[in-house]
Amino acid sequence: MHRQKKAVEETRDQLKPGEVFYYADEFNISWLPTLRAMWSPVGQQVMVPTPAQPVRRYGIGAVDYHTGETVVLTRTRKRRKEIAELLQQLLEKHPHERIYVAWDNASTHQDEEIEAVVRGAAGRLVLLYLPTYSPWLNPIEMLWRHFRREVTHCELFENIEALLAASQAFFERYNHRLGGVRSIIGSHPAQLP
Repeated sequence: MHRQKKAVEETRDQLKPGEVFYYADEFNISWLPTLRAMWSPVGQQVMVPTPAQPVRRYGIGAVDYHTGETVVLTRTRKRRKEIAELLQQLLEKHPHERIYVAWDNASTHQDEEIEAVVRGAAGRLVLLYLPTYSPWLNPIEMLWRHFRREVTHCELFENIEALLAASQAFFERYNHRLGGVRSIIGSHPAQLP
């Protein structure tokens, strides 16, 4: 485990010009509000309504460790096909750079569809795997936590579309405040030679 973590960090911290480094993962976007402690008047409990039928979507995203820019797709499923879409988006976003993507060993991150994208990138896409069952090693998890705190904690949206619009607005807002994302994930601006 320690060796994998060290290899990922060395790659991340020793980028050359023309290389970018992303952490990637998936997260749930549930219409059912995430409940957390909140202030209320003494002796009164705040009531948070919940939908009769919870609906779920999935965010599949990546964050550039050095710039803080995010690429997030919202889908109804998080299968290998959708994971391959994220990798394709990163390749389109960086048509001339070598892209490193660090993520966990989930089964959706390793199969023929993913390998086809890697082969099609002709050496421009390098996948790095973090140790299994160690989400604390993936800084994007802090961004997902911040997303939940700011968007979904104790909040019931009128419908799933309103929740998805609020989710998209969150990532767009933070893509205009990249220092905020770097602060959340604990990174620093790239200083390439």
